Amino acid sequence: MGIPGENANGVFSANEYLTRSNLMKAFRDDYDTPIAAGKKVAVVGGGNVAMDAARTALRLGADVHIVYRRSEAELPARVEEVHHAKEEGIVFNLLTNPVEILTDENGWVKGMVVRKMELGEPDASGRRRPVEVPGSDYVIDVDTVIMSLGTSPNPLISSTTEGLETNKWKCIIADESNGKTTKEGVYAGGDAVTGAAPSSSPWKPEEPAPEESTNTCLGNKRTE
Repeated sequence: MGIPGENANGVFSANEYLTRSNLMKAFRDDYDTPIAAGKKVAVVGGGNVAMDAARTALRLGADVHIVYRRSEAELPARVEEVHHAKEEGIVFNLLTNPVEILTDENGWVKGMVVRKMELGEPDASGRRRPVEVPGSDYVIDVDTVIMSLGTSPNPLISSTTEGLETNKWKCIIADESNGKTTKEGVYAGGDAVTGAAPSSSPWKPEEPAPEESTNTCLGNKRTE
């Protein structure tokens, strides 16, 4: 989201949270993939994955809030998913958008500043655009934040790899013909380059990687 504090301890992507909890069995004490489950959890987003993350957090013992910047009518999650989440006691903070994640002296989440929204004119998606309400900020008391805002590469890749450039969607910039990135010796393809859309894929994931990237990774020199 690009808001202060989003790299704090206790902030997860929904994919990581669900993978650790379900596939890697982080909820079990005898497994080596622990997760800071949290007692007061905010899930940011309104899709099916957000509902899954919220209901998982609930089962791990947390009080859970869904924070979504539009109204219930615009929720992209299936109606039955929303119904089940409400039925289980998950609180919906609608027309609400995060502006800052607060941290304690050790860098752990201790709260989230949110701003009330109202719906304006429809945007390009056909849904009414959320507009900020001035002076409406308040703090939600949480110790864990789960981001469920669509598919994009893990920001750790670009933030820890000097010379690897990304675009405004945080996707890795790569040559469409060979997958070569802006960092010498590093090649990329698939969702890390295109995001969720396959239309501009540098190469199809089911096809072999371009010869240049394969040779470079294997340390082979091309001969004529």
